Amino acid sequence: MKKLMMVAAIIMITASCSMAQEPQYTVKGISADNGKKVSLVDYLSQKEISSVTIKDGKFEFTGVADQNALLGVKKEESGWTTLFFNDGTPVTIDLDKKTLKGSELNEKLTALDLESGKYGDEIKKIGQQFAAMSPAEQKEKTPELEAQVMKIYGEYQQFLTTLFKENRDNLIPVAFMRDAMQLLEGDDLKEMMNPAYAYNQHPLAKKYAEAYKKQLADEEAKNAIIGQQFIDLEEADVKGKKHKLSEYVGKGKWVLIDFWASWCGPCRAEMPNVVANYNKYHSKGFEVVGLSFDDDKDDWVQAIKDLQMPWVHLSDLKGWETIASEVYNIKAIPASLLVDPTGKIVARDLRGEKLGKKLQEIFGE
Repeated sequence: MKKLMMVAAIIMITASCSMAQEPQYTVKGISADNGKKVSLVDYLSQKEISSVTIKDGKFEFTGVADQNALLGVKKEESGWTTLFFNDGTPVTIDLDKKTLKGSELNEKLTALDLESGKYGDEIKKIGQQFAAMSPAEQKEKTPELEAQVMKIYGEYQQFLTTLFKENRDNLIPVAFMRDAMQLLEGDDLKEMMNPAYAYNQHPLAKKYAEAYKKQLADEEAKNAIIGQQFIDLEEADVKGKKHKLSEYVGKGKWVLIDFWASWCGPCRAEMPNVVANYNKYHSKGFEVVGLSFDDDKDDWVQAIKDLQMPWVHLSDLKGWETIASEVYNIKAIPASLLVDPTGKIVARDLRGEKLGKKLQEIFGE
C-alpha cells in the first residue's frame, strides 16, 4: 500500500509538472472591425494555432501552449501583431489601440514593442513622402532621404542594444531577436547571445543561437579572404564595354570593391556615406569600384545617377547569379572589400563610421 501511494504521488507530481509546462492561455480582445479574422500564432513554429472572427466588437482565444511560448495576435490586413508570453496570466488586448493588459512582463513587452514600432513608422513615412514626389523631386531628394533612413536605423540599433542590456534577467529580448540579428554586429551581437542571460534559455532564443553559430561560421569563411590577393573578374560598364577588375585594383591606390544593387534598400541607404568618403579621400588615392547585383540595366544606370556615384561601375546584369557573387562568395548585400595598393584585401564590410575611420587611419585628416 505504501509503495502504491508513493507511485501515485509520483504520478501526480509528474502530471503536475507536465501541466506546468503547458499553462492555459486566455486572450480576450476588442476591435471595431467586426467580421475581420484574428489569428493566434506561435512564433517558435511560425504556425497559426487558432483563428476567430470579431463579433460585436469582441474576440477570444483559450487553450494551452508551452510555458512562456511567445504568441502573437494579429488582425487580418493589419501590419501590427500584439505579442505576449504564455505565462498563465490572462491577457486583454485592444487591437485598435495596440494595448495589452496582463502580467507585468507582458505589459512591459507591449510598451517596448510600441516604442520599437516608431522607428518602422518613421521609415514608412519617408517611403510615402518619396512615393508622392515627382521623378525630378525623387532624384533631388534621394540622398537626403536615404541619409534620414540610415540615421533611423542607427537609432534603432541603439534602442536594441539598450533593451538587451537592461533586460538580461527576463524574456523580453526574445521578442526582438529577429531584428537584432539583422541590425546588430560584432561585439554587440556577441554580447546579445551570451548564454548566461536568462532570455537565452528560451527555445526561440536557442533557435536564433543556432543561426548565430552558422553566421559566425560564414563570417569566418568570409574573413579568410582578408590578407589574400584580390581575384580578378570581368564585367561590362554602363556602356556595355568589358573591363577587368585588375584595370583598377592593385594599381597603386586603395580601392573599395562595393557589392550593391539598385533594388537593395540598405545599399542605397549606405551610399551617401560612401560618396562622402570618396569625395574626401579620392584626391589622396582612394578609388571605388561598384559591382552591381542588378538584372535590369535601366534601373542600374538610373540608380547611379540618382545616388550621384562618380566611380567605376561594372555588372553582368545577372542578379544573384552574377560572377561577383560566385568569385567572392557574396550571399548578402551591401558588402564590400577594401584592397590596398598592392592588391591585397585588408578589410571587408566597412560601413557607416567604420569606413570613415579606416580611411582616416590610412590617409589622415
